[in-house]
Amino acid sequence: MYAYLDNAATTMLSPAAKAAMLPLFDEVYGNPSSLHCYGRQASFALQSARERVAACLNADPAEITFTSGGSEADNQAIFSAAMQGAKAVNGVDGGRKHIISTQIEHHAVLHYLKALESEGFEITLLPVEPGTGLVRTSDLEAALTDGTCLVTVMMANNEIGTIQPITEIARLCRARKIPFHTDAVQAVGHIPVDVKALGVDMLSLAAHKFHGPKGAGALYCRRGSVPLRPVLLGGAQERGRRAGTENLPAIAGMAAALEEAISGLPKESARITGYRDQLINHLSKINRAHLNGDRASRLPGSVSFCFEGLEGESLLLLLDARGIAASSGSACTSGSLEPSHVLLALGRPHEIAHGSLRLSLSRYTSQAEIDHALAAIPPVVEYLRGMSPVWENIMKEERGI
Repeated sequence: MYAYLDNAATTMLSPAAKAAMLPLFDEVYGNPSSLHCYGRQASFALQSARERVAACLNADPAEITFTSGGSEADNQAIFSAAMQGAKAVNGVDGGRKHIISTQIEHHAVLHYLKALESEGFEITLLPVEPGTGLVRTSDLEAALTDGTCLVTVMMANNEIGTIQPITEIARLCRARKIPFHTDAVQAVGHIPVDVKALGVDMLSLAAHKFHGPKGAGALYCRRGSVPLRPVLLGGAQERGRRAGTENLPAIAGMAAALEEAISGLPKESARITGYRDQLINHLSKINRAHLNGDRASRLPGSVSFCFEGLEGESLLLLLDARGIAASSGSACTSGSLEPSHVLLALGRPHEIAHGSLRLSLSRYTSQAEIDHALAAIPPVVEYLRGMSPVWENIMKEERGI
């Protein structure tokens, strides 16, 4: 059998999402901006999808802007807040050009912040607790200044699954009237996400992380918080917030997938958490295995380990040969030879961070897949360590030789 345990990278398209998409390829194929009957049909479908996505997040439909995915949504949120902070008032620089984030954000955030830094913005990347990856709210509070124009902290990490104290962070920001954005790409569809209860100003999501299609995402922006600025210029689609004809089939598939994920969340979350804990409990028994991320504040389907004395790439290749799809971290950096910036931020040394394994589950994950993984991973780790001079040296040190 083959076990697909790389759902944090992408998920299988659900039958419900596929069914919602098909009519929009050959029946309702008009441009939502057109005034004729075909355009009106498409416009109705677009508005319906917007209302459904908004309802899943407890948002107003007017607060939802459709994007090509999470990266674009992150970029637009950061760009909008940055430009608002630096906006000239009566010909004088606004003076708010300080942005706070964390060392473990997705590169969609970190790379954009790096670009802004080259344009004169001051960027503060907060450290996280060693091992757990949790952000300390006391660190955030100490970093806030009168010049802070944005705080952006991901809701759940894509590599280690740690869930951040978003409500507390939002409360701190709201008290200082500082916009707060959260990258919730890994969270939406997997844990309850209520934008009003969380108190966030902006939130990003991507359809393909909860069994929707690739190429569709959304940015929630609370009414009256940050004036959204388009990062794509051209037409007046999405109420002037994003140029380009909307990808209606993908948007409809996203709405259907999100509704399906939300409706089955309590039951599926409990089942997937059980699978997750099986993996953690069994893999923790491997000698010198290190669990990455917080044990309690963790996504239901996220497992991340570092195994001393081996290379993650070799581990992945051998697991693939044995019918297990996994990853060593973010799919966006899988071609890099450098260890994960997330694991380094957790305090893992380079040589240990290189031996990482990420297993991520979905509602389609079965007990048979978990059993298959647990039967395969320990002997593969042992086999690789048997050929590793690094592991041999570790064992000599352990025996005092």
